[in-house]
Amino acid sequence: QAALAAAYGLHGFCYYNYWFAGKRLLETPVEAMLASGEPDFPYCLCWANENWTRRWDGADQEVLIAQNPSRADDERLIRDLLPHFRDPRYIRINGKPLFIVYRIGVLPDVAASAELWRRIAQQEGIGEIYLCAAKTYDTGDPTVYGFDAVVEFPPHGLRTVTMNDQLDFCDPEFRGTVVDYRQFVVDCVTTREPSYTLHRTVMPGWDNTARRMHQALVFAHASPEVYELWTREVVAQALRKPPGERLVFVNAWNEWAEGAHLEPDRRFGRQYLEATRRALADGQARNPDVESAFVAALRDD
Repeated sequence: QAALAAAYGLHGFCYYNYWFAGKRLLETPVEAMLASGEPDFPYCLCWANENWTRRWDGADQEVLIAQNPSRADDERLIRDLLPHFRDPRYIRINGKPLFIVYRIGVLPDVAASAELWRRIAQQEGIGEIYLCAAKTYDTGDPTVYGFDAVVEFPPHGLRTVTMNDQLDFCDPEFRGTVVDYRQFVVDCVTTREPSYTLHRTVMPGWDNTARRMHQALVFAHASPEVYELWTREVVAQALRKPPGERLVFVNAWNEWAEGAHLEPDRRFGRQYLEATRRALADGQARNPDVESAFVAALRDD
């Protein structure tokens, strides 16, 4: 997977870190990678600090493992992360290890947590860390919480008008939502840049019927061509940022249960990967001094 990603211009992987008050899930691949040093491919971690449920956004009532954050866990969490922050492959922003928190709003005192994480990282010789909040629910200016930036997380923030009334459904039990991917892309690229630091994210598509069944969220008309146009635009936006902060994310590398993946499939083959490479090459051709930093979110659930 790392070789495939690198061949198409991706800079690294962002692995979900499932951490529940010290209990970890699906940690074996990441820990094996840390211990072995292989693959030699950049990576960072995103703390998936939500309930483990049968729904993609942790909002389902059918909870498998609850996330009950407390201030007492803050130190344990950061100390568990220190070995990764020390790894030479770990992705850094201006020399600072990048750590993403999926839902900062569920933390009891997010500013205090951020302050403690920074202090311990300094004391342990890591130095400054780069804290990034995922733009999921009510995430706003990250500096209010002691964070450095926000990273988009589509389809969170969906504001595109649905197209259900334009469709004839074969399944009379379907109660989900269908969105035109093309219009969604237009809405995303025309969103005004906020005053704070925001890292853009693209999405190859979305269809979580496998998980949500009749309540699924489906993006119609997703294609490598439209994805490429979106990616070219966000790369161009990233090039306007200061050096060292030019990041673009993609959701996701392997989110098969939700139909969001760059990995090849039977329908499109490697077309999404090829679209990614062309979009990045175009951006670098226009600004050859820019180093690519295209990070794919890698889901293990």
